[in-house]
Amino acid sequence: MSRIGKKPIAVASGVTLTIDGQTVKAKGSKGELELTLVPEVTISQGEDGVTVSPVDDSQRARAMWGLSRTLVANMIQGVSEGFSKSLEINGVGYRAQMQGQNLQLALGFSHDVIYEVPEGIQIQTPKPTEIVVSGSDKQKVGQVAAEIRGYRPPEPYKGKGVKYADEYIFRKEGKKK
Repeated sequence: MSRIGKKPIAVASGVTLTIDGQTVKAKGSKGELELTLVPEVTISQGEDGVTVSPVDDSQRARAMWGLSRTLVANMIQGVSEGFSKSLEINGVGYRAQMQGQNLQLALGFSHDVIYEVPEGIQIQTPKPTEIVVSGSDKQKVGQVAAEIRGYRPPEPYKGKGVKYADEYIFRKEGKKK
């Protein structure tokens, strides 16, 4: 039995949830999201919130149960509060700045990296060494943050590169004489 799947999902105030068969639509102050659930689970809305339940007792239905519940909960949280990830840039001359709708990164290459921000994602650069990626879709926010980090991942000797704000870089000792 899925412990996560058993929990009902509380719908936040200001969020309208529409269930049409296997399609779930959530609309709130931060935007609108849509999700089509797998046929192994069913979703229903009651007075205590939204509940997701498996169709039968198969292995796949039980596996999709908790996943589907979490995806719907993330949709509701995304359209009401939103998600954000912070990135830090370490290195001499490494910096980031917004250039119109694009993010311009100086990461020690012979040229600046221009990252086009996808639709539904907002990027702010409060400091030249800090990037904040935010949006209503948790998967998209994480993907954009991972793509930006992928241009220059942190290296273990000096810690130079782009890293998540809460990430710990395991440092290595340099060469010995």
